[in-house]
Amino acid sequence: MTTFESLGLSAPLLRALAAEGYSVPTPIQTKAIPHVLAGRDLFGCAQTGTGKTAAFALPLIERMLADRRTAMARRCRTLVLAPTRELAGQIHESFRAYGRHAGLTAAVIFGGVSQRPQSAALMKGVDVVIATPGRLLDLVGQRLVDLRAVEFLVLDEADRMLDMGFIHDMKRIVAMLPRDRQTLLFSATLPAEVRELASSMLDDPLEVKTTPQATPAETVSQSVFFVPKSEKRATLVQLLREEATGRVIVFTRTKHGADKLHRDLDKAGITAAAIHGNKSQNQRERALAAFKSRRPPVLIATDIAARGIDVDQVTHVVNFELPHEPETYVHRIGRTGRAGQTGVAISLCDNEERSRLVAIERLLRRQIPQRNAPPAGPIPEPAAPARGPRNAGGPGGTRGQRTGRGTGQGRPQRRPQAKRRQQDSRRPGRGEQTPAAATVARKPKKKHRRAL
Repeated sequence: MTTFESLGLSAPLLRALAAEGYSVPTPIQTKAIPHVLAGRDLFGCAQTGTGKTAAFALPLIERMLADRRTAMARRCRTLVLAPTRELAGQIHESFRAYGRHAGLTAAVIFGGVSQRPQSAALMKGVDVVIATPGRLLDLVGQRLVDLRAVEFLVLDEADRMLDMGFIHDMKRIVAMLPRDRQTLLFSATLPAEVRELASSMLDDPLEVKTTPQATPAETVSQSVFFVPKSEKRATLVQLLREEATGRVIVFTRTKHGADKLHRDLDKAGITAAAIHGNKSQNQRERALAAFKSRRPPVLIATDIAARGIDVDQVTHVVNFELPHEPETYVHRIGRTGRAGQTGVAISLCDNEERSRLVAIERLLRRQIPQRNAPPAGPIPEPAAPARGPRNAGGPGGTRGQRTGRGTGQGRPQRRPQAKRRQQDSRRPGRGEQTPAAATVARKPKKKHRRAL
């Protein structure tokens, strides 16, 4: 049987692992650790909840121990990039736990909080920096971080880090790093287009995977409930009262939907907490702290929590709305059934979401068990993410919906062309007044530059 000692880890790491209660490495750790210790660039693909963080943290700590160097102000040897604040915080905790006897230092950098403690830690010099891309670039721009000494780069949840929401930030960061470095990419899903993009960042990479891509843990029991959209809230309340009575995460697609569902559950007498990108960092931390308590509320979350919440004993995950991207489904249900425990994933699917369900089943290469019969008739065509009016609210957007690169920023929808008033022949072009406005305003209004 493989042990951590046989993988080549030294006494300080073995002591830390014993204190954490780890005795036998997981399959991804068994396969990845020797290659990382050998200095290879790596693609690591494994199911969520199977110990991917330790698969890169342990060998990197070992490599820094073997070549000790004094930490220099504003510089670091290892840079770990993560898509969410919660995930960055958890990786930081893991590095601190595994390196408690190694004498190495680590700092975490993310937005939503004051940068003063983060910049103070960096000025002292640290061995490991765990960061979200936005705040890291802010500090680089202020010359509080210097990336020229990075020896090891890790992208956790690499598929999310290299999609269109982060790719421009990632290119800027990678351009600042030394060419002579070791690069590790880890994720539960790694689509072909992301893999092709990532290949340009790695040097002769080795692919390590323990299961086929997008394979949920076998400890998660999946099912789908066909429910009309108007009946979803009543069905969820019934599920929470009769079946999902443990620690439950309910996923919605939008921040507004999460807040509305939070209010609906409160009215139904079910204690709930919501977490999404519009919440302050303190609100997010309080929601997670309550969820980890002995009497946890139902946690309502957008996909910000699909990658980054590692809470023990989550018994149920409920997809109140199916995600647009099939890969996101795998990350959502991976919040339960972690570390060998069993879990239940239930999806509520209305008629308009059936095409999303088909896409998920195609990715999983199997049909999700059905709790009831689907509605009669053909599966509706998926709504095209039409570009439509210039300021429409993103894919399938409606007026007033906000969009953006995962930041919640966007613009209101413009009025249809037919509803625009006729141009005043005396003042053609941008900034013109309508005839109605011209009869009221004696002076021409100041032209304002239209937002781009």
